[in-house]
Amino acid sequence: MSAQSLAVITGANGDMGMCITRAVAAAGWKVIMACNDPVAAEAKRQEIIRQTGNPQVEIEGLELRSLHAVADLAERLRRRPEPIGLLMNNAGVMPPRFAVTEDGLSQTVSVNYVGPYLLSRLLLPRMERGARIVNMISCTYAIGRIRLPEFFVNGGLRHYHRIPVYSNTKLALLLFTRELAARLADRGVTVNAADPGIVNTKFIHLDAWFDPLTDRFFRPLIRTASKGAATAVDLLLNPQYEGVTGGAFADCKPIHLRKQFLHHPMQLPLWEATEALVAPWLKTAEK
Repeated sequence: MSAQSLAVITGANGDMGMCITRAVAAAGWKVIMACNDPVAAEAKRQEIIRQTGNPQVEIEGLELRSLHAVADLAERLRRRPEPIGLLMNNAGVMPPRFAVTEDGLSQTVSVNYVGPYLLSRLLLPRMERGARIVNMISCTYAIGRIRLPEFFVNGGLRHYHRIPVYSNTKLALLLFTRELAARLADRGVTVNAADPGIVNTKFIHLDAWFDPLTDRFFRPLIRTASKGAATAVDLLLNPQYEGVTGGAFADCKPIHLRKQFLHHPMQLPLWEATEALVAPWLKTAEK
């Protein structure tokens, strides 16, 4: 895939997002930093340009809590002349409190799963053979559960607990990765998932009375943002992954998924339910 294609990276101004953006820009790609606060991201954009010498780094606003905003970004990108060669669905949240979006979705579900799902689906027409989609999952997918239709409204739980809901969204993103990969196999567009491990970023905060003590002992033991981003960067840029699709990777190596995830009973029902949910946006884009 030509590096003159666009590379779209969500959450590009976060800790791992910056590492991914820096690597992709250094490889010569035209980069779109898709960020929920474009003004705050400008300093990060300038930093990337200084570090890589690549001036072709732009910022686009993206609020994954709004499907309307996701569709707006996709429309702006579809109007551009360049095809999309890389899509890195990196942005994610694990908020301490439950919130509902304007679309009636759990905030966590919208940002971590439905928003990336819709963005990927809307950008597919601008992807040519050789394009790569990488979804940032988490090792917590292993404890995730998908219950429909409750998953979309409250993460599938009766009472909000952020780690279980987060885990459910990461399982959903893994199942989306595998289903989309199978559906795109003949098109030559690959879809893979990257597990960064437990990373020392601002993303991790327990909001409890023991946080300062926890941080003092825990953070030195977990990996840096650069190490956490390495697997995603590898999947995006390494020639050895040409044609490799439908896999999950950690530490730059394949994860040997257990049978329950290779043939998950909720993979197709989740796809169908999500397609129904985003159908109005997909139909609008087809007009």
